[in-house]
Amino acid sequence: MRVSLNVNGQRREDDIEPRTLLVHYLREVAGLTGTHVGCETSLCGACTVLMNGRAVKSCTVLAAQADGAQITTVEGLARDGNLHPVQEGFWEEHGLQCGYCTPGMIMMATDLLSRNPDPSEAEIRAALEGNLCRCTGYQHIVNAVRYAANKMRASKGA
Repeated sequence: MRVSLNVNGQRREDDIEPRTLLVHYLREVAGLTGTHVGCETSLCGACTVLMNGRAVKSCTVLAAQADGAQITTVEGLARDGNLHPVQEGFWEEHGLQCGYCTPGMIMMATDLLSRNPDPSEAEIRAALEGNLCRCTGYQHIVNAVRYAANKMRASKGA
């Protein structure tokens, strides 16, 4: 079957098997390997992307279901060679160790900050509870999201 998606601002049309998961479409067809395959049961969140601006676990969405959608992956956040504030926050606040969960965490945090520009620590933790990390202990991830929120609010006030 043929699907048409806008991935990171680029329109794509591809022939796929109807059973192709969005995560596999992104990695194998679109060549965007920043979206990680983790548990493939929606428990870990490593595959989180934005679909029409909202976070989804791409291992639970068929590429055919995303036909016509706007998809943003971690590769699509940076602009003009500059990291997105959430990406920068993960760098500055040491929000990653092995990096496996990082793309999904970044995408979930991006969704959160699009809806809530000044989340509390509890709100950050609640938003990220569907994304698992086995390395960091989460505090640096929370700090990274706070960093990004502060930077994004400051840039809007400037």
